[in-house]
Amino acid sequence: MEKLKIGLISLGCDKNRIDSEIILSKINAENVIVNDPREADVIIVNTCGFIESSKQESIDTILEMAEYKKKYNCKLLVVTGCLTQRYGKELTELLPEADIMLGVNDYSKLNESIERCVQGKGEKVYSFNYSDLSINEGKRILTTQSATAYLRIAEGCDNFCTYCIIPKIRGRYRSRQMDSIMEEARSLADQGVREIILVAQDTTRYGTDIYGKKMLPELIREVSKIENIEWIRILYCYPEEITDELIDEIASNPKVCHYLDIPIQHISNDILKLMGRRGRKEEIVNNLNKLRQKVKDIVIRTSIIVGFPGETEENFNELKEFVQEIKLDKLGVFTYSQEEGTPAAVMENQVEENIKKEREKELMILQQQISKEINENKVGRIYKVLVEGKRDDLWYGRNFEMAPEIDGLVYFQGNNTVEKGAILNIKITKSFEYDLMGVVCDESCE
Repeated sequence: MEKLKIGLISLGCDKNRIDSEIILSKINAENVIVNDPREADVIIVNTCGFIESSKQESIDTILEMAEYKKKYNCKLLVVTGCLTQRYGKELTELLPEADIMLGVNDYSKLNESIERCVQGKGEKVYSFNYSDLSINEGKRILTTQSATAYLRIAEGCDNFCTYCIIPKIRGRYRSRQMDSIMEEARSLADQGVREIILVAQDTTRYGTDIYGKKMLPELIREVSKIENIEWIRILYCYPEEITDELIDEIASNPKVCHYLDIPIQHISNDILKLMGRRGRKEEIVNNLNKLRQKVKDIVIRTSIIVGFPGETEENFNELKEFVQEIKLDKLGVFTYSQEEGTPAAVMENQVEENIKKEREKELMILQQQISKEINENKVGRIYKVLVEGKRDDLWYGRNFEMAPEIDGLVYFQGNNTVEKGAILNIKITKSFEYDLMGVVCDESCE
């Protein structure tokens, strides 16, 4: 079969991005990958189906790409990912524009499905098989900045929070074998990756299913032995699962970024119980304080849901007081999304949308001021910054406090000797709510 030009649009989280990178690798040998979907013979949309806004974005993107069949070169539209896994056959009727639909475990069928459609002259291919036994692994074509890559250490989730559909889409929690993870980490380092970002729905539980104990600290130690890896970043640590061993490893291992993403979701014990969360306020606050005591410059990012069913004004005020007192470095605030198929969707006392929006706005205004104050205290400090690119006359990158795409950036003046992927010392000269400005710091810096 003649080589096809294939374009891919990846939506949703970093775990979905990894799936997209695996897809790109699978199709690359047989076809040509293009960045502009207007040039593509085949367009793949890897969807997200987590909450209402992400579902709508996925559907809008599918419909937009369907128009490319009329306007440009597109002959086949492929839809994959969480949305198709979640809604399957229903989508085949709602979106006849799609020629191929595959679930999250069916990427191995992609080349065969494309060939069938091309040769079948109009035949559609649908496959929504799912297995709790498999994990998407294999070669990847990175779509991140060249010096950074995500590394999935587990798939699925056993937490069964009452608002979350992930276990029904991605299945039960299953850790990858450490040997497999290390092989991939070494391969990424050989490709020039300097920052490894460990991800899973819950990284803190890594190893409990296959090794009988939490193995995240040991995994971190092994990854840190790879010579070319300079930064190890850890995302999605459930607060009640953070152990003293993990905290000590973060504190003592020079390659581990002093940055943790800890999805708290709420602080009121009443709401945490309704959410099906295992941790409680006292445990959350205790672990946050312990982290700050043992890792002096630790940066903590969290996400919070407002407007969960039954959230009273008193519950919200308790949450607001927590945000004001604990002064988290990074905070994402989301309004509760009533997702069909979850226990929370049928709970009584659903909160009205306008109240959710008001509470979201109130917390974000509060956090903006906190972020501004935190960043003001960084002026004059010197940070190691991983250079990612240049915009107009300014170079930009991230320090250890900044995860890709969700946190801010450090901008700085640089000359022609600056290179992407380099790690430079930058002295901060100015701060904003989320970003920082600085200058390259040489021996003359004080």
